[in-house]
Amino acid sequence: MKPKGWDEFLKQIAHDYDLHGKLKEIFLVRFAYENWRKPDKEVWELAQAASHETYKKQMTEVYSYFASDKPNGCPEIKPGSKGPGKFQILREWFKDIKYSEWKTAASIPINNGIPKIEVQMPLKWDSPVYIPRPPIETDCCQEILKPGALIRIKAPEKMGKTSLIKLILNHADTYGCRSVYLNLREAEGAMFTTLDKFLRWFCANISRELGLKPMLDDYWDEELFGSLVSCKTYFQGYLLEQLDTPLTLGLDNLDRVFEYPEIAQDFLPMLRYWHEEANNSEIWQNLRLVIANSTEVYIQLDANQSPFNVGKQIKLPGFNLEQIQTLASYYQLEKNDEPQMQEFLETLNDMVGGHPYLIRLAFDALCATNLSKEQLLQEAPTQGGIYGFHLRRHWDNLQKQPELAQGMKTVVNSHEGVQLEPTLAYKLESMGLVSLEGDLVKPSCELYQRYFSDNL
Repeated sequence: MKPKGWDEFLKQIAHDYDLHGKLKEIFLVRFAYENWRKPDKEVWELAQAASHETYKKQMTEVYSYFASDKPNGCPEIKPGSKGPGKFQILREWFKDIKYSEWKTAASIPINNGIPKIEVQMPLKWDSPVYIPRPPIETDCCQEILKPGALIRIKAPEKMGKTSLIKLILNHADTYGCRSVYLNLREAEGAMFTTLDKFLRWFCANISRELGLKPMLDDYWDEELFGSLVSCKTYFQGYLLEQLDTPLTLGLDNLDRVFEYPEIAQDFLPMLRYWHEEANNSEIWQNLRLVIANSTEVYIQLDANQSPFNVGKQIKLPGFNLEQIQTLASYYQLEKNDEPQMQEFLETLNDMVGGHPYLIRLAFDALCATNLSKEQLLQEAPTQGGIYGFHLRRHWDNLQKQPELAQGMKTVVNSHEGVQLEPTLAYKLESMGLVSLEGDLVKPSCELYQRYFSDNL
């Protein structure tokens, strides 16, 4: 019998283990209950893989996301292991262990009938748990209504970028714009093999979101005009012409393009050029852009071509104490033992630097378990604390880049801050692990200071 909620469980696993694009599609099809007993030669067609060989390569990559060397990985899936049997091993691990954990977590009620908000997923802009950070929301909503607007949102992961993008897009809709949200993490790796293929994917998906039939071949001629000109022609001659209102385009996780320097060095200047075209052409005033990224771009871009030094820049800060108190009131945490709760909130703020996601994890734990405030704080910077998965993920990312691990080790072993090579400093800041005070680099919060002092 199919486990209750199995499809929702698989989607949560895909999110938790950062599966995107085609890998996510392959994963959901292969581990769907109705496909458990089907051989790969049947499943690859259901998953719409290009070929059986392509499917096998994609499944090998999927298994690597759950290897034992990954945070919360399956102990029996060894890194780089080959051969049959991995599907059965992983399926049984999901069914016997991860599904039970998911079902238990889903069944725990939040105190006093408070609706459960899935802490792992981006908040909806109209969620009661969405805490504004004035004047950011107001400034962005005013800016997006300007012809040819460009808003750049920069913050580490899980700081609220996606929620802010969707709030801005909704506001634009309210004032008569058409809006499209495009998450570049959803594009499979094959879309980044060439600039032309990526730009065609880009235009086709925007067309689909607008409810327009993709007409790429009518406007596209890579050999005669090149991909960039073809892309501009398609936007100007087809998309913007078809709309009788401005188009607001939200590009989330722009970092994905940074992984492909040959594409980034053309795509990013193109965004800058489209923004500047609003000064010369009335039709381009109808395109408003919102872009969001976590990491810095490390390819060489001419200052006059970069989209990261024009438009309005937004850096999302952590919550201040007042905002944390507002969130605590939603969870109804402030009504009992007020002096002790106030002290706890101040200590928690110092521990996680006001990080919204980490604050919500703490509040969820207090409401859904018997964990005491004292135990939560004591165990926070440890492997077994509520932040264990979050910390191990950062540790894993640092291990993949030894120069970053060494830089972070230098930072946490200093009491007054240190100077690092600029690229290292900015990479660590982009991850949210450090803060920059002038030329000095310091841990961004006590949580990272204590955890990485013990584990690097």
